Amino acid sequence: MQEGEGWRIGWDGEATHYPGLLGGAHWAMELTAPEFQEICRLAQQLAQQMQAMADVLMDEESLTCDAESDLAWVEVNGFPNAFTLRFILQSGRRCEGAWDIAATGPLLRAMDTVFTQPF
Repeated sequence: MQEGEGWRIGWDGEATHYPGLLGGAHWAMELTAPEFQEICRLAQQLAQQMQAMADVLMDEESLTCDAESDLAWVEVNGFPNAFTLRFILQSGRRCEGAWDIAATGPLLRAMDTVFTQPF
């Protein structure tokens, strides 16, 4: 488990049904491996898109970008260097979660190491 102000992320490769965990300041949910991996993949993809747009936006312009698959819908909203992150799980349980600007950056960095660093 890794956590910081307003975010939590965990992976237990030995868990049989829900090895992933994502959470915010006042919520948390366990996820199947495909759900967890897809949310992380889409969040990282959108963060890269936000960074790619930095050079073509004026300082006061903000963006909303989203990506979707059969498992999840993920959205980023804000400026290339400061944005919120939100997701909706589209399989089975249909739950959702969100992180504010302060939590998004550290969470994305943790997502980037989730399978390379032990929790």
